Amino acid sequence: MTTPPPQGNPFAQGQPQAPQQPQGQNPYAQGQPGFPQQPGQPGFPQQGVPYAPVPPQQPQRKVSFKLIKNIVIVVAVLGAVVGGYIASRDDANTASVGDCMHRGSTDDNDPDLEVVDCSDAKAQYEVLAKVEGSFLTDTMAQSKCAAEAKDFQYVYTESGDGKDFLLCLKDYKK
Repeated sequence: MTTPPPQGNPFAQGQPQAPQQPQGQNPYAQGQPGFPQQPGQPGFPQQGVPYAPVPPQQPQRKVSFKLIKNIVIVVAVLGAVVGGYIASRDDANTASVGDCMHRGSTDDNDPDLEVVDCSDAKAQYEVLAKVEGSFLTDTMAQSKCAAEAKDFQYVYTESGDGKDFLLCLKDYKK
C-alpha cells in the first residue's frame, strides 16, 4: 500500500498552513459554500484571463453653442436659397408669349413684373412677344417690338443677369 504525498510545503513546518480548498470548489466563490460557480456566471473569470479588464467609459460629449450656431446658420442659408428660388420662378424671365403679368412696383425703372394666371384678378398685362438679346436703347427696343407685335403698348427690358431679353406687352382685357 502506498501513502499519498503530504499536502503543502514540507519545508514550512513552523508556519501555519492556509486552509486547503476541496477539489471541484471554485476558489473565487466568495462565501457560497456548496454552490460552485460555473463559467459564464458573474464573478467567474474567463479562461486564461484571471481578471477581465474593464473598458474605459467614453466621456459624454456635450453639444456646444458653436455647433448649434453653425447648424442654425446652415438652415437659414438653405432657407434663403430655397425661398429665393421659389420667389424667382414667376419672374419676368420665365414669361412666354400669352402669359399674363402683374406689376408689383410703381417704380418705372424697376416695375418688378411677375407671371400670374390670366384668370387672376391681379393680371394687368399680356405678353405679345419675347425677344432675347441685348437692346442698347429704348428706341431699339421699341422698333424690335413693333416688328414682333404690331399692337404692343409697353416694352419691358431686362439685362445684366447674363440673359438679356425684351417683353412686348399690352393691357390685359378681362
